[in-house]
Amino acid sequence: MPLEEAGRAKLALIVEYDGSRYAGSQVQSGKPTVQGELESALRKVTGEPIRIKAASRTDSGAHARGQVVSFETGSKLAPETFVKALNYYLPEDISVRAAARVDMSFDARRSAISREYEYTILNSVTRSPLRRRYAYQVARPLDVAEMGRACEALVGEQDFAAFTGASEKSLRGTVRVVRRAGVRREGESVVFGIVANAFLPQQIRRMVGALIRVGSREMTVEDFMAAVRSGERGALGPTAPALGLCLVRVDYGPEMSWFRGNTNEDI
Repeated sequence: MPLEEAGRAKLALIVEYDGSRYAGSQVQSGKPTVQGELESALRKVTGEPIRIKAASRTDSGAHARGQVVSFETGSKLAPETFVKALNYYLPEDISVRAAARVDMSFDARRSAISREYEYTILNSVTRSPLRRRYAYQVARPLDVAEMGRACEALVGEQDFAAFTGASEKSLRGTVRVVRRAGVRREGESVVFGIVANAFLPQQIRRMVGALIRVGSREMTVEDFMAAVRSGERGALGPTAPALGLCLVRVDYGPEMSWFRGNTNEDI
């Protein structure tokens, strides 16, 4: 496939951001968003009114280490120049980590094979001022082994309607493919990690809310598994806050190995 077409090229960026002060990644009228900041910086660099496409929509207050966005441009600037120029104009809580020219057919969202997220819980009776924007504090003890057993029910292709809101009737399809899900303890932190082809709105945050109930013995693993299999909308939750959620990486397969690192080499 062509890297350029009729004088235009397509680029992809790996973007990291602290989402604390943004109303999500997707542009919204009158509200600060990651997309809005990126498009503003791109216009200053290229002089063009550019619209970007992101691999995954992150919630208000959620973060990213490996968000991927793509866009078309008539600019002839090299990828490494885009990195430097965009970071000059972007606010301190957003950074372009890498850039590359990609095929014109590439779409950051549709070309993605999977997305990987992590959710961090601070499992401590005392708060942490330094981590207050990046981890959800749960004071009661959590049984990580039981939470891990519950995660086994999440793996595979299945209907995840149980992790939708009871009022979300407009969602047409609730089947997703989860390739990996698990929980690990790192000192005072309990980290839930999950990889899937795609996610429903607030699906991960509802999973975390339910897993916290399992870990604190408010729900048995068997009840959790039964609720997952029920397909009943709103069966599981509550919804954990967005601040502990982070998009770690997006996978595009072996032919696009550039996205596994932070280099500025073309794909």
